[in-house]
Amino acid sequence: MGGGTPSLLPADDVDRILDAIRHGFDASGVVEVTLEANPEDVAGAAGEDYLADLRRRGVTRLSLGIQSYFEEDLRFFTRVHDAGQAEDATRRVAGAGFDSFSVDLIFGRPGQPFEYWAANLEKAVRLGAPHLSTYGLTIEERTPLAKQVQLGRVVPEVDETLSERYRFTAEYLAGHGFEHYEVSSFARAGHRSGHNQAYWRHGNYLGLGPSAHSFWRRTRSKGERWSNVRHLARWEGLLQSRSLPVDTREALDADTLADEAVMLGLRRIADGLNLAELERDYGVDLLSERSAVLAELERAGLIHPVSDCVRLTAAGAVLADAVALKLLGR
Repeated sequence: MGGGTPSLLPADDVDRILDAIRHGFDASGVVEVTLEANPEDVAGAAGEDYLADLRRRGVTRLSLGIQSYFEEDLRFFTRVHDAGQAEDATRRVAGAGFDSFSVDLIFGRPGQPFEYWAANLEKAVRLGAPHLSTYGLTIEERTPLAKQVQLGRVVPEVDETLSERYRFTAEYLAGHGFEHYEVSSFARAGHRSGHNQAYWRHGNYLGLGPSAHSFWRRTRSKGERWSNVRHLARWEGLLQSRSLPVDTREALDADTLADEAVMLGLRRIADGLNLAELERDYGVDLLSERSAVLAELERAGLIHPVSDCVRLTAAGAVLADAVALKLLGR
């Protein structure tokens, strides 16, 4: 249950949604139910009661949008919660008895001291987070931040600084028992994110709700991706008229599916891109077709020696997208 604000829902409504899913689908194989939560919704004594209610209703995992434990960062990110709520929320979630939970953190705030980022990681680990998702700040088009950059009021951090923060993150968390299993994801043993791994393995997924996205691969050479309408009232109206609330739909051919499989496979830092599975599922023999490029990437220290899979090195992880494009001949 994502989107950033599911924790605005009372626990009874979360229960109603989960019941509807169990009624409409065979949910006997479900092993993880994750809900994204804002710190301000789960901090304090009321938040503790809410967390207990969620757990009783079948939520097994939370994804906590902390972003930072420092006031300066949170003001820049225009977050509603403050540093005290961020710490309190993490502590309460850690003690609530969920099977797992994740903390999201953002690095690369312009002017952010290195010590702030190091302290963010240290605090998340000390407070007991078994999974961290760390993201470099990106400037999205048509956002207030993009306008500030355009006007010269905000100067984004240079790539070298972002790369340095990223490398430090991987080294620090590895030293504290975390596995770097995906480009932006780190987990203690047994705490990988189930639903995210499905995305990275190019698995089928069905998104329900306004603006939700879905992906379905029917065969080696045929698949599609679609998204629902964003506007709530229009979404509701379409459902009431028994019409699919689909906004966009994209047919995916064999080449597109294979390219996506390569890019997603490279993101799996720990497991890598399995070459036998790539040939079996998509008909692409990367070892034969791109042997020269693989050798070049290996000499450059961007991938580990290739055997049955292609795995990025620490240096390669910093340049994951560039490595994928090189491998795809882009």
